[in-house]
Amino acid sequence: MNENKNDHGLSQAKAQYESILEMLAIEDDDERQKAIQEDPLEISVRSDWHEPGDDNVSMKYKILLCTGGPAVRIIGELDPYNQPETAELQHQDWFTDWETMPDADEDKLLEYASYFWF
Repeated sequence: MNENKNDHGLSQAKAQYESILEMLAIEDDDERQKAIQEDPLEISVRSDWHEPGDDNVSMKYKILLCTGGPAVRIIGELDPYNQPETAELQHQDWFTDWETMPDADEDKLLEYASYFWF
């Protein structure tokens, strides 16, 4: 039964990925920026516990694209300037673990993620 749920999650991830590619292809810069910035449900960042003043803190980000069954998100790490350095598209259905969509182009996901302030 979980296999069918994972297939459903993968289908939703593929649909979200196609939507990302369509937004990135919008020729007008202002329209593209507006479409992308209005797309996610939530943008979050986090870091691990660290010593005060430690500049080598690893920051991570999450862009939640849809929730429920299934849910889709982009996660990755931020560089020292709080810019996306890595990106992977993940999907999850009810009671299943997050899985990475294998065919998503990381460069396109990074381009999409770069439209947000972290």
